[in-house]
Amino acid sequence: MKTVLFLCTGNYYRSRFAEELFNHHAEHASLDWMAQSRGLALERLAYNVGPISPFALRALKKMSISARGAHRFPQQCTADDLAGADLVVAVKEEEHRPLIRERFVEWEHRLDYWNIHDIADAAPADALKLLAQKVRMLLLRCG
Repeated sequence: MKTVLFLCTGNYYRSRFAEELFNHHAEHASLDWMAQSRGLALERLAYNVGPISPFALRALKKMSISARGAHRFPQQCTADDLAGADLVVAVKEEEHRPLIRERFVEWEHRLDYWNIHDIADAAPADALKLLAQKVRMLLLRCG
């Protein structure tokens, strides 16, 4: 089984949505892939309350997807997480490349970087729609 690791800052909203969406579709397509997600700087996001963003949960529910990891709290990315993944995607280059450079410099040029804005920069409906499109494209690539 191959693994894709989705990274965002807090492992609360974007990366969790991507993980759940990817796993749902990969399972239904019988792909030999699974997703995990982690955050690069959990300490910076004290306002995240609970295990997963309600925006992510609502968007998944609209797609008739039950979030299997809805009770798991955000997890900080480690070097082992990066090393154990076959593919690593940071969901917003401008935000996450500096964190990768600061914390995992040897990984900076080994990641795929997307451009999915956080809540402060884009409405969740817009950001998650774009993220869903990117995840579907990735699923095609993995299939």
